[in-house]
Amino acid sequence: MSQSPESTTIEVKGVGRTYVRGKSSVQALADVDLSIRQGEFVTLFGPSGCGKSTLLRLLAGLDQQTTGEISIFGATPKNASARKDIAWIPQSSALLPWLDIRSNAALSSVINKKADRKGTSTRRPEDATAILGEVGLADFLRSRPDELSGGMRQRASIARGFAQGAPVMLMDEPFSALDELTRDALRIRLLELWEHHKKTIVFVTHSAQEAVLLSDRVVVMSPRPGRISDVVSIDFPRPRGWELVETPEFTQKVADVKQVLWSAWKGDE
Repeated sequence: MSQSPESTTIEVKGVGRTYVRGKSSVQALADVDLSIRQGEFVTLFGPSGCGKSTLLRLLAGLDQQTTGEISIFGATPKNASARKDIAWIPQSSALLPWLDIRSNAALSSVINKKADRKGTSTRRPEDATAILGEVGLADFLRSRPDELSGGMRQRASIARGFAQGAPVMLMDEPFSALDELTRDALRIRLLELWEHHKKTIVFVTHSAQEAVLLSDRVVVMSPRPGRISDVVSIDFPRPRGWELVETPEFTQKVADVKQVLWSAWKGDE
């Protein structure tokens, strides 16, 4: 399916990243090309060391590519970040311990107001209280992070990202530190939020099941230097729930994604 320039949110062309340490160097990424459409949910999938988190950091403007170009709404990642086009959700919740959950989730509204006064942002934050309600934290608005479980803190972190009002959300394995039952619940919460708010999401995981459940497309990364081995389209209808996971079609799609990964890694031996 072709896409017009107007529908493309993120464009990655010939991107590589090499880290130099003294006299040695490590090539983390090489020749990465990827286009992501507005409102699409795309997952970067692969085990540790394949460059998926490196690519996400480049998209966020937290690191600089060695070769190639990245544009987000036609701007560099740093410029897109400066004008509040990007929300970053890390592995840990990174909540401020001295603020309650509502104040943490609404923090972006304070930051965006300052950016507005400087003329660097046209983004408007969303209602943090309402989004906290969407993730099941309406009864914990005045609680501080240390009074909540790990799963609840991560829900608050995700709510903060959505409340920022940024059209692009970059999520770096946000469920990796949680137990299995909590991860399952938060995957469905995330799907519900995405269906409602229609953000463009780039999500990093090393779980094939998680990638297939959440995504429109799964980008399978090869071993270092990280390249895109294949992009697998996930054509299951939305909205999706856990009933999908029990179907033979879902199991087969997970197997297909894993097979692409195994083929890429076997070819590297």
